[in-house]
Amino acid sequence: MAEKTPPIEKPRRFYKAATVGPVEGGFAVLLDGRTPKSPARSPLVLPSLALAQRVADEWEAQDKVIDSTIMPATRLAFTAIDRISETRAAVAVEVAAYAGSDLLCYRADHPTPLVERQTREWQPLLDWAKSALGLHFTPVTGIIHTPQPAQTLADVEALALSMDDFSLAGVAYASGLLGSTVLALAIRAGELDGQRALDLSRLEETFQADIWGQDAEARLRADNLAIEALALERWFAALRA
Repeated sequence: MAEKTPPIEKPRRFYKAATVGPVEGGFAVLLDGRTPKSPARSPLVLPSLALAQRVADEWEAQDKVIDSTIMPATRLAFTAIDRISETRAAVAVEVAAYAGSDLLCYRADHPTPLVERQTREWQPLLDWAKSALGLHFTPVTGIIHTPQPAQTLADVEALALSMDDFSLAGVAYASGLLGSTVLALAIRAGELDGQRALDLSRLEETFQADIWGQDAEARLRADNLAIEALALERWFAALRA
């Protein structure tokens, strides 16, 4: 019988106060005046005061131990600092790939109420992407993959590359979480809040739940997704501040 792997011990809180302060390149999180480092040993410096404060608030909220699982802004900041700066081109391709199979482009062929709801609630976002961002998406019926226009994917990739590391980290994460680059871009722009974007991404799931009910596991998953969606909303709001 295989031995169980012992749980990883969380580091103890070693500081009295988490604050922020201006530094070269932005605003640093300060733990008793010292800046913590990312896993790749880079200082935790954010591009806006509001975002630095949001990250610092997560550190301040820790009790006896530091639990990174409840520090979404810190995790995303480390991703931006360690990964995005080194792999911007690859991440932009990822964002374009999500756009190539964007959830909002795949409409059901039945039942009619679901089709009508998808058209009513999803199409305005595709219209917004076209008018606000110049991105032309083509909706289709059914689940068989249908390529989006090559120019659209090129435009999405170029847009992603034009973002700063922190915006790109948020868009890449949101695209994967929601299955939709359009929804990710809408949260970034403040066009949607996190919960609304999540509700749109789960439209078919909630439609079925309204008919057949929802079990406890599905409710827990939805609650966890809502926490992540709210964190993304606050991330982008702090970047816009």
